Amino acid sequence: MQTKPISHKNLYYPPGGILIWIVIFLELITFGMALIAMLSYGKDEPEVFHKSRLLLNSTFGAVNTVFLITSGFFMAKSVDYFKKGNITKTSLYLKLTMLGGVLFLILKSIEYYFKINAGLTIGYNTFFSFYWMLTLFHVIHVIVGLVILISIFFGIKKKKHSTKIEDFEAGATFWHMCDLIWLLLFPIIYLIF
Repeated sequence: MQTKPISHKNLYYPPGGILIWIVIFLELITFGMALIAMLSYGKDEPEVFHKSRLLLNSTFGAVNTVFLITSGFFMAKSVDYFKKGNITKTSLYLKLTMLGGVLFLILKSIEYYFKINAGLTIGYNTFFSFYWMLTLFHVIHVIVGLVILISIFFGIKKKKHSTKIEDFEAGATFWHMCDLIWLLLFPIIYLIF
């Protein structure tokens, strides 16, 4: 008995499956609500938020944006090569994707180190409470994304290629969500106030 292949043109079966998209929408709503709250508090304390934002290193934020956007491009290339059955190039682009994520985490850790040494911790003021909560929550997502990508990587390295396209696309979709969330966080936290 043959099973009918999944049609990605069907609304109920988007790339990665409907469940990953439900997770993504919930995550975007969560981050969106937190960003709206931050903007609201920023209107109540404009001077505090402006002076606090000036204590951030926007160069770090911009370089991290490049790391994540580049890794997102490599992720898309990896999925494309996986669909074509080219495991060598799939593996190469998946490694480059993970490298972008690791570089993001290293630079974010350096930034955190400087903030902690300067005494700019979560209790410093309202701005830094939002800064730490939002960026740490995003860092957790990047770490989870890397764990997913490592799992996919080892799945495609097995002789029987135990990774299915739906699983690969779900991992890629989660990774792109991390990119998207950062593209929302970066301008609001580093540039607006």
